[in-house]
Amino acid sequence: MQFEVIGAISDAETIARGSGIRELPRLRRAYGAGNWRKCKGVASVQLENGDIRLAELHWYEAHGIGRREIKRKRYLD
Repeated sequence: MQFEVIGAISDAETIARGSGIRELPRLRRAYGAGNWRKCKGVASVQLENGDIRLAELHWYEAHGIGRREIKRKRYLD
C-alpha cells in the first residue's frame, strides 16, 4: 500500500552507517557515492484510502543526495 508522509519526521535517529548498511553497493550504484546512513523516525502518513496513521519509517540518506527509499515499517497507533 502506498503512502504519503504528512508533516515532519520526528524522533529521527541513525541506525546504521557506512559499511554497516547491507544495501550500500546498490545505493552507490543507484544514487552515487556519499556518506550513506540508514535512519528511522516517526511521522503521520496518509494511506491510499485516505486514512491518516502514525507510523515508524525507515529510509536511507546521504549528504548532498537527500532521503531515498522511505519505507513504512509498522503502525504506532
